[in-house]
Amino acid sequence: MLEGFLSAGSSATLAAAQLRGDDSEIVHEFDLDPIYDYRARRPPIVFDGDHYRDYDEPRLVITREHDVQGREFLLLSGPEPDFGWEHFVEEVIAVVERENVSLTVGLGAVPMGVPHTRPPMITAHATRPELVDRRNLWEAEITIPSSAQTLLEYRLGQRGHDAIGYVVHVPHYLTQVEYPTAAIALLEAVSVRLGLTFDLAELRAAQPEAIAQIDEQIAEQHGEDVLTGLEQQYDAFARGAARSLLEDDDRLPSGEELASQLERFLAQHRGDDQG
Repeated sequence: MLEGFLSAGSSATLAAAQLRGDDSEIVHEFDLDPIYDYRARRPPIVFDGDHYRDYDEPRLVITREHDVQGREFLLLSGPEPDFGWEHFVEEVIAVVERENVSLTVGLGAVPMGVPHTRPPMITAHATRPELVDRRNLWEAEITIPSSAQTLLEYRLGQRGHDAIGYVVHVPHYLTQVEYPTAAIALLEAVSVRLGLTFDLAELRAAQPEAIAQIDEQIAEQHGEDVLTGLEQQYDAFARGAARSLLEDDDRLPSGEELASQLERFLAQHRGDDQG
């Protein structure tokens, strides 16, 4: 789970925090200096009167974790590398081979034209077709920007290692806010696939308040019509309509329309985060 391109709704951050235990053992730590753009993603530090303290040092690590039943798994988490992707991939593959990892699972989240009032959709992918364990409701062949995470899965497949991935579709008006629903969906997918049991109580407890705040802000910004349009599109698609969520632009509200009606909602939450 890498914080960066595939982390809409802060899904990677929320999910990784849920899996990271108090007894985490660092298996491998990456040297971030050559691969992290500090000026583009400046880590926060506290200025306290006349001195600096509490520098939030970014770390990219692989840790040994355990589920609630004590079963072991490795967790790769931290910021997505800005540079040196191929070197990063080689480091990860070296750990995969050293630790005899039988299956690598990547989790991501992308903004899509879906409503928060419906169950989240997940797109599954893998290095071999037989590894895909669920039917994708949304299917298309498209060229997309790559990421360190997608490159890792691609290179693992080239080297004969099994890898799968789950990408949850996050409402694109919630891309920049914490959206527990997406993180829960990803972790549930992993739990089913790997037979691991995770304690999701903290995420589930945060979900109702997050949804209530979203509903409240949409109502304040008179975004009900836009939301209704997304719901109708989602429902038609879920009933088996043979078209992509990215098609039929005249029926799917545009990003500009959503941004216009909900920009104050996003601005308010970004302000809360900064505060």
